[in-house]
Amino acid sequence: MSLSTPEILSAYDLVRSDKSPTNWLLLSNPPSSTSQQLVLRATGEGGIPELLTHLSPSEVSYAYVRIQYANDAESVRVKFALIIWIGEQTKVMRKARVSIESGEVKKVLAHHSVCLQVSETKEVNEEEIVKLLRKAGGADYNGGRG
Repeated sequence: MSLSTPEILSAYDLVRSDKSPTNWLLLSNPPSSTSQQLVLRATGEGGIPELLTHLSPSEVSYAYVRIQYANDAESVRVKFALIIWIGEQTKVMRKARVSIESGEVKKVLAHHSVCLQVSETKEVNEEEIVKLLRKAGGADYNGGRG
């Protein structure tokens, strides 16, 4: 499986760029396809709320998200999260491929501070992801308040 397509790499570069408004990308299998190849399904500028509208309860998808948060008035950080989405209604055989497939995805979407595996949209909560990013970042300048 090759995920190093120009389309995916370009979207990845856009999400990583501070000069681009694109702050997420989504990889999954083409709709109504028997192909096991992952493709770029969507990108966006609306953060996690917009990303959530593209997740299907019957699919596996991989989201890469740029998240900006402040530790204090002078300190703004930008971090990246990889979200492995396994919808609750995903077929068993499709779920089984995730363990191998996710390793390949992590090689291409390599620069992330946290990786989450989720199956419900309520688990994709920006506040909770920021808490995980703060913990992963080491120093906590927010006085332990998450």
